[in-house]
Amino acid sequence: MRLLSIFIMMMLLSYALPVACAYAPDYTLEIFGNANMDGNIDQKDIDYVEGVINGINPATNLSDANYDGKIDTLDVYQIKKIMNRNETELTIIDSRDRIVTVQIPVKRIAVLTGWTLEVMRSLKLERDRIVGVDQYVTGDKDWKTFFPEFSDYPNCGSSWTPNYEEILKCNPDVVFISTSSSGDCDTIPDRLKELDTSIKVIRFDSTDPLHYADEARKLGYILGKENDAEKFIDYYDGLVNEITEKIKEIPEDKWPKVYLEYYSPYTTFGGGTGSSNIVEMAGGRNIFSDLSNYPEVDPEEVMTRNPEIILRMAGSTKGQGGYAVDNTTAMKNISEEIMSRPELATVSAVENDRVYLSINYFFGARHFIGMGYMAKWFYPDLFNEIDPKAIHQEYLKKFQGLDLDLDKHGSFVYHPKENPEGK
Repeated sequence: MRLLSIFIMMMLLSYALPVACAYAPDYTLEIFGNANMDGNIDQKDIDYVEGVINGINPATNLSDANYDGKIDTLDVYQIKKIMNRNETELTIIDSRDRIVTVQIPVKRIAVLTGWTLEVMRSLKLERDRIVGVDQYVTGDKDWKTFFPEFSDYPNCGSSWTPNYEEILKCNPDVVFISTSSSGDCDTIPDRLKELDTSIKVIRFDSTDPLHYADEARKLGYILGKENDAEKFIDYYDGLVNEITEKIKEIPEDKWPKVYLEYYSPYTTFGGGTGSSNIVEMAGGRNIFSDLSNYPEVDPEEVMTRNPEIILRMAGSTKGQGGYAVDNTTAMKNISEEIMSRPELATVSAVENDRVYLSINYFFGARHFIGMGYMAKWFYPDLFNEIDPKAIHQEYLKKFQGLDLDLDKHGSFVYHPKENPEGK
């Protein structure tokens, strides 16, 4: 019965998903105790559960607040505890639809993805609650510039190549990993359960705009940072809505066609990926939205689909840009290589000089900054007042606690005419 109810809940949620990646801030907070399945846990959920107990309301999957298989007054008590922030357990559904129960408070956390660590810092999580981080945070020059306080922390590998020995040494309560299916991601939860049944694994993406605010709010509940989460989500929603509300005024068939290229030529992003969603929310049409995952495509197919804009991702870990690179040389070289490809000579984007470079983390946890740049590139007249660089600077200071002067350091975007400074 429990599996059936979960299935029904997921089906109901699927109808609430946005069409064509239009931004929809209303969602169901997938925490057990959110009985009426809205965006938070409050008195309405107590009233709803009492209605279930009295036979007035139909039970929802999330009505079983303490996740013991039945709905009774103990669920009312659990909801009150969550509201008063004195619960001892919390059961959530993570971004891979896994049900996970964690002990509250969570005191020791290992984070095998820098994107989620970044959101945690936006929520003002105390540094001493982090006991292990991923290999890029400790080993990559750009990540060390962004996360200086964690540069000497234990290296637990990554979501794709975990270091189980180091994870166990850290003795975490919870390990956060990516939602990716690449590498060893999908095997980590079972492997850690074999090694230590007390360790809980939560899978968050922390990049996809369709789930970003939802994951931040869940993190707020898990970490006891609900108020900080709401402040950050209000900031995030305000920036994203400024773009998406204007995009709604433009018919989708008038959106520019965008070819989104990964780190190597003719590797792209299919529909439904976080990067594709970011492009679409900024008002661009991914020309390969009919494909899935991260496929290699035939150059002739790019020619046939004739993109009006080419958007290439630059890698901070490859030294192609970022906080530790103060020039645009690498991105300029990539741009010139794309422009000089013979097979693309007659493509609209090349003919009209609309090839843009964007650093990879503008497709990560900082995608709302990247969306600002994309909106200006896609619709320069409509978004002439948006200043993505100023947003970037504000975010670093206000939510990341970083004193990095973007006028003096860093290289993040490139176009020879519109963004020659690469900021």
